[in-house]
Amino acid sequence: MCTRAMESDCRIPMACLRPRILALHALFWGLVSLRVFGAALLSDEKAAVAVTKAVTAPCWQLEEFVVAKECSACEGLQSKTIPACSQTGFVEKINCTKSNRDEYKSCRSTKMEEHLFWKFEGAMLALTVVFAILVVARQRSLDRQASDKVRRQIESI
Repeated sequence: MCTRAMESDCRIPMACLRPRILALHALFWGLVSLRVFGAALLSDEKAAVAVTKAVTAPCWQLEEFVVAKECSACEGLQSKTIPACSQTGFVEKINCTKSNRDEYKSCRSTKMEEHLFWKFEGAMLALTVVFAILVVARQRSLDRQASDKVRRQIESI
């Protein structure tokens, strides 16, 4: 509640009119307005990018296709000339049905998946062994501390 006679004195406290506070308010509202206007500009840019992506998208994203060559590892020359090789190191040759174009699509091979699975299993087994050793060491340390405490209590009697 306001105890002063004039109502206008109560609306904005004098502490809010300090230069540091005013600068912080200006900075805050400036950042908020940049965020709002920036989001509006980005949504316009995203719409334009989506239109250009639809034009340049590979045929296998836009239409049905048939796998001409199963998933295989990229050789040295393929990995440099085919952009799809850089994603996983494996590609499959596909034929788009409508446009009748041959393109390459990145894929994941069963050999690679199996290798990653066993690598993960090995890492989990190693972590299990490490943490089991830590638990045993900590338990021995706590047991030693408890027996020392009991021994000290018995000696003090």
